[in-house]
Amino acid sequence: MQESTVTIKGQTTLPRDVRAALGLGSGDKVRYVILDGEVRLLKARSVRELRGLLARPDQSPVTLDDMDAAIAEGATASTGKDR
Repeated sequence: MQESTVTIKGQTTLPRDVRAALGLGSGDKVRYVILDGEVRLLKARSVRELRGLLARPDQSPVTLDDMDAAIAEGATASTGKDR
C-alpha cells in the first residue's frame, strides 16, 4: 500500500509506483472519482485519446442519419405505435 502526506495547502506527491501504474508524467492531469467513501484516482484523458476506443473491425461506421433512424425505430417499437 502506498501513502503520502497532505500539506497544509492540501497538496501531496503521488508515489512513484502510483505514477508508474497510471502512466503519469509531468504535466498530466488526474481525475478523482468518489464512490462510497473511497476515492479512485484516474489519469485524465482528452477526447482525442478516446478516438477509436469503441471501434469494431467487423463493423462499418454509422452515419448520424443512420443513428437517428435507429433511435426513431426504437422509440416506435417501444411504444408499439407508428409515428
